[in-house]
Formats: sequence, structure tokens, C-alpha cells
Amino acid sequence: MRHEGEASVEEILESIKKVIARDNRATAIDTRRRRETAGMDTLPEPADDDEADEVLDLAAADFVEQAPEFAEFDDDTAEDDDAGDDAPLLTDAARDAMRENLAALAMLAEPGVPPQIVRSGETSLEGLTRELLRPMLAEWLDKNLPAMVERMVQQEIARIAGKRG
Repeated sequence: MRHEGEASVEEILESIKKVIARDNRATAIDTRRRRETAGMDTLPEPADDDEADEVLDLAAADFVEQAPEFAEFDDDTAEDDDAGDDAPLLTDAARDAMRENLAALAMLAEPGVPPQIVRSGETSLEGLTRELLRPMLAEWLDKNLPAMVERMVQQEIARIAGKRG
């Protein structure tokens, strides 16, 4: 709810936009100044005043109309070019490491086997967990269940007795 003297949501958003625009302008001005000062150091100076006033006329330039024809690719020439270079691009260690990594990636990409429920004497993580938790759960129930049942029975009796009264 808007109270008297408070700005509306639209006014707040407009104010935020103005602040962001002002910050962006300041950053842009700083960037432009840095570029100008950096550009001043790298610009080549004209050799003389005539060169500074000279304009390149592209209308008089001769342009190539079409790209030159390229020779068909010949496998024999490619083999000849590679014949002098016997060094492999990768070392054996790098190649083996890549094979191991790609094999691991391929194994991860394969769909996994759906989990099977293992019972009847076979060991599984779920079965092992169940076996380990069973004694702890039994101990906790022996310790806490009688008090919980007694408290719940008393609450239920009080609720029923309260309805009759």
C-alpha cells in the first residue's frame, strides 16, 4: 500500500534507470578518454602536409572482378607435402591420456542400468543400511514409544472428555 508522501513503484524504477544511465555515461566517457589518449600515442604522423591532405580515390582503383580459379585438391600432392614431416602432432603419452579420458566420457554417456532391488540374502547398500539401522531403531522405540503412546492417549482422553463437558 502506498502512503502519503511515498514514491510510486514507477517513480522508483525511473529513478533507478536514471542512476544506471548516469553511471553508464560516466564509464563510457572514461573509456573514451582512455582510448583517445592511447590512440594519440599510436597514430602515425604524416610525412608532410601534402600527405595529410591527400585523399585516396577508390573510384580510380582497379579491382579484381572474380577470384582466381583454384586447382583441384590432389591427394597425391598432400601426401608428398607430408612425406618430409615424420614427427607426430601428439606424443604417445598425450594420446593415451586422451584415449582414457574419452573412454571414461563414453562410459558416462551410456545409459545406466536401472537399479535392482536385491533381497533374499544378497548384499546391497540398502540392505546393509536396513540391517545396521534395525537395532538402533528398536532401541529408540523401546525407549521413547511408551511415553509417546501414553501422552497421545492422555491428549485423546482430554479431548473426548472436553466435548462431553
